Amino acid sequence: MSTTISILGGVGLFLLGMTVMTDGLKALAGSALRTVLAKAAATPMRGAFWGAIATLLVQSSSATTMTTIGLVSAGLLTFPQGLGLVFGANVGTTGTGWLVALIGVRVSLTAAALPMIFVGALVKLLGRGRLSGCGAALAGFGLVLFGLTTLQQGMGGLAERLHPADLPAVLGAPGAGWFSGMLGVLTLVVVGLAMTAVMQSSTAAIAITMSAHYAGAVGLDQACALIIGQNIGTATSSAMAAIGASTTAKRLAVAYVFFKLIAAVIALALFPVITPLLIRASKTIDGVTLLAGYHTAYNVVGVAVLLPLIDKFTRLVERILPERTSPLTRCLDPSALASPIAAVEAVRRTVARALETVCNSVSGSLTGAEASGRLEKDATPIQEARDALSKAQVFMSDVEGPPDSEGEQRRLTNTLHALDHASRLADTAIGGLELEKSSAESDDARAAQLCADAMQRASSIAHKIAVLPEAHPVRIRDGLASAIGTDVAPDSTAQESIAELERCATTLSELRRTHRSATLSDVAKGTLTADQAIVRVDTVRNLEALTNHAWRSAAHLVGLGD
Repeated sequence: MSTTISILGGVGLFLLGMTVMTDGLKALAGSALRTVLAKAAATPMRGAFWGAIATLLVQSSSATTMTTIGLVSAGLLTFPQGLGLVFGANVGTTGTGWLVALIGVRVSLTAAALPMIFVGALVKLLGRGRLSGCGAALAGFGLVLFGLTTLQQGMGGLAERLHPADLPAVLGAPGAGWFSGMLGVLTLVVVGLAMTAVMQSSTAAIAITMSAHYAGAVGLDQACALIIGQNIGTATSSAMAAIGASTTAKRLAVAYVFFKLIAAVIALALFPVITPLLIRASKTIDGVTLLAGYHTAYNVVGVAVLLPLIDKFTRLVERILPERTSPLTRCLDPSALASPIAAVEAVRRTVARALETVCNSVSGSLTGAEASGRLEKDATPIQEARDALSKAQVFMSDVEGPPDSEGEQRRLTNTLHALDHASRLADTAIGGLELEKSSAESDDARAAQLCADAMQRASSIAHKIAVLPEAHPVRIRDGLASAIGTDVAPDSTAQESIAELERCATTLSELRRTHRSATLSDVAKGTLTADQAIVRVDTVRNLEALTNHAWRSAAHLVGLGD
């Protein structure tokens, strides 16, 4: 009974310590985690490397994965780049196994752990901000060490009752045939998977396996089979979390499961070759260290196999889970709400896509084949764009906390301005306008042409924002730097387009004033009825409003708004 209590208590303390330590490390990192991930993932290879480093530092693959989902959903990263980060996170999370192997199971650390818990808890309670996070990380680390010590004591008692011979023999074991050995491997794989699924932590499950092997309750080859199953088991939490989630989250969850299964198949195929080598190496190298190395190598090999095939792998996942949401609101993924940077960028891209849709509809109406100058009320594309902007406004209201830096705050302000002007643009367009046919030299035709030109330029600017990074991989680094709030000046083309938009708006504003006076005078001369004059005045006024809102929205999207 005391053995069971020690094992369960050790696992509980370990899980609690990992949770507290991870929360502390994330608080200590602040926005640095998402900033590093956004900047570092220019290619899947770099993403895998920095994903491993980030996960090693914050000791949480879920933190890296959720941050990645937010960045991909917001359009800051392409799906292959996000996949590289997730692959790297699987390698980084094996660092805890090395902690267990090199420190946790070898010596009793109670004398060091308890003071750590006290000091860390004190700093956590009395400190603020990153100092509080530092205290939580220290207290969590102490709990992890104390939990490992308790687990070690429990495994010592278990070793008196459990022997490797009591477990299924695996391939390569003395007297084990191929069929019985493979059945034993698969049985232990299922046991390892169940352990992780129950505890929702592969780290804790692997810590139990290492402690059991160190105590002599589990053989080295049996422990390897358990680790294969425990590594697969981490995908169960991702699969459960993807239920009811966005398409992006589901795709990454499916890719994560496939990665785990492919890595497991490779490990099982190499099992008859690797385990004899590990057993021979255990004569000179400690078995627990070998298990930690096996766990890391297991994931590294999986990443090395899939990274060169990441484009094909991505297309396979996208075919399995096609995007079914509206292109206008595709970026508004709830997972992005946890990160102000990702949430702001998600709204920014939504505004850009809505702006492009409205501008194309207005421009098409003003310059169509029949050149009727008629914009129908409640046109479907414009209404969809207006609905998307309304959803973006609600989405922005749910963001968790304000941005950390001045650059992020400035970007948030610009995005809100762009959202406001795009909404007003859509409202004006939905209201409808109608130009009577007139000569090309008339003020009415000039106003329509100025508005059409402005719509086309604003649409072009919005399109470039909406498609980054997918359509501009060579500019991904600058695009990401701009998206996370660093100072990247808009290119000269954007500046020229905004200047031309401003010219159109200014010219149309001056034209409206002269047009109004001239049109109302025509009523007194008898060339127009009062109703005709009012319609013409209102139409030019709406054209001016459309042009002005398109200019303002586009300018704020590229950071040139006043």
